[in-house]
Amino acid sequence: MKILLFPLVVAALLVAGCGKGDTAKAGGDSTAAIKNNSGNPLTAPADYLGAVVDAKKHSEKVIDVTSLNQAIQLFNVQEGRLPKDLNELVPNYVGQLPPTPFGTKLVYDATTGTVKVVKP
Repeated sequence: MKILLFPLVVAALLVAGCGKGDTAKAGGDSTAAIKNNSGNPLTAPADYLGAVVDAKKHSEKVIDVTSLNQAIQLFNVQEGRLPKDLNELVPNYVGQLPPTPFGTKLVYDATTGTVKVVKP
């Protein structure tokens, strides 16, 4: 019985020691492991919802920029010139300028007739 117990204790100590070595490789800071919650089953629902929100913001941004670029092309065909600013598109080509995600703004290049969403 003692012979079987000794290898189990040694194996448990080795496994426990391996976990501490991974934290030390991450910089020795236990918060580094907490910040990277990838693959943690306890935070999986929150990670999933965060990814869904990020994907929604990205898709809305792409759709808004695409619709503005199409409105600029339509303006160019009908008016024979590019708009001087995005306000020329309202109300005939777009109902209103779309809101941008928090911390970003629309940038219109009048020379090329393109719109981009950038962080200021």
